[in-house]
Amino acid sequence: MGIWVNHVLSNNKKSWDKVAHHFNGVDALPSYGPFAQTEDELHLLDDLQQKIVLDIGYGSGHSLKYMRDIKGVSELWGVDLSTEQKRAAEKTLMGYNPKLYNAAMEEDIGLPKTYFDCVYSIYALGWTTDLTSTLQLIYSYLKPGGTFVFSWDHPLYAHIKSEAGILTLDGNYQNEGTQSFERFKGEDAPMVIHTRKLSTFINELIYAGFVIERVVESEVGERFDGEDAPITDRYYSLNKARKFPSTLIIKARK
Repeated sequence: MGIWVNHVLSNNKKSWDKVAHHFNGVDALPSYGPFAQTEDELHLLDDLQQKIVLDIGYGSGHSLKYMRDIKGVSELWGVDLSTEQKRAAEKTLMGYNPKLYNAAMEEDIGLPKTYFDCVYSIYALGWTTDLTSTLQLIYSYLKPGGTFVFSWDHPLYAHIKSEAGILTLDGNYQNEGTQSFERFKGEDAPMVIHTRKLSTFINELIYAGFVIERVVESEVGERFDGEDAPITDRYYSLNKARKFPSTLIIKARK
């Protein structure tokens, strides 16, 4: 990886270590994202009883816990950039014997190839600095016929701005590049993230060799049926999610 990418990953890692406590149990299976449908509604995961899974960006470890407790998988593996996330996941998964690694998803750290029945990523894949390399690695980890399921902010959602409940288009969806945050989650935690179009995620999956089985532009999950949606200008809001999909979810197969 180049000097700039290494610089971004180093800085992002330090910042993630600062803000990790904000994400304990957040954006984890069975949820696919803020206000989105759950796995119980979408049924994207195969039968994983006694199977082997790899979590890209395991965070606090709650998705891996779901995989063992609910899906009955036999081996839990995970990769995450943050040291603090690893500590949190080890607490969540105490007694589960997970294989957790601190590393960037873009790096080949020697994980076994053609070994995993399912690789998944819940609200983490979009942080990669190199989507092409990351998807190629994920493809190599999977057994033939294995599946990759990921969720991420819907690329359009980030461009929908709310002011006093009025939604407008902000910025230029056509421009892909990087976006910098000086204070992520309100803390002294500068972050750099890439912005990508929906077509980029789909095409990069195809270029990596995947067959795309399902694309979900999320609707509001059933758990919010009948719930009032007060006017708020927060980035994630029920009012906004009822008009524009908050989450992109894709299932692909090797």
